Amino acid sequence: MKGRRTDPPGPPGADEARAAVVRSGAMLEGHFLLSSGLHSDTYVQKARVLEDPRATMQLAGEMASWYRHVDVVVAPAVGAVSLGFAVALAAGARSIFAERDDGRLRLRRGFRIEPGERVLVVEDVVTTGESAAEVWELAAEGERVGVASIIDRSTAPLAFPLRSILRVDAAVWPPESCPLCARGIPLDAPGSRHLRASS
Repeated sequence: MKGRRTDPPGPPGADEARAAVVRSGAMLEGHFLLSSGLHSDTYVQKARVLEDPRATMQLAGEMASWYRHVDVVVAPAVGAVSLGFAVALAAGARSIFAERDDGRLRLRRGFRIEPGERVLVVEDVVTTGESAAEVWELAAEGERVGVASIIDRSTAPLAFPLRSILRVDAAVWPPESCPLCARGIPLDAPGSRHLRASS
């Protein structure tokens, strides 16, 4: 109909990529401490997805198909490094990652983003978007094309353009107002940021 705008269909493989996330058993329900410090009744154990190389490459291929002429993919360590590598492989791009140093994400190990390089930021799960935003700022040396993730569970406006395989709407609370804490439900901290270094 003239004057009616319709969105173009998604690229081939989008439905299969979403199905791969669901089949992996990565969606958990309970009482979880997120890397942001917030509490939630839902946790996405993305490692369950990324443990399967074929599923990872399926997701990576879908994510790479969203952008043209990517020169370098940059991901935050540790959780998104393997995903960033897979997306870079699918896109025919370089793969680098940012690491925390004195509490801030930085490019180390001689990694650089050259002026004019088209840069894609890859994250596994976006909740507050803080890590992705830090990497987005690091990518400003080049020409940023966007941020791609497996899961978008954000609840507030983000400081960067995000495209995700799957959108998850889950409740999150600050620890002081968490109803699950009030009910005495044990808290699980499955994320890598909460692991203690062994002595």
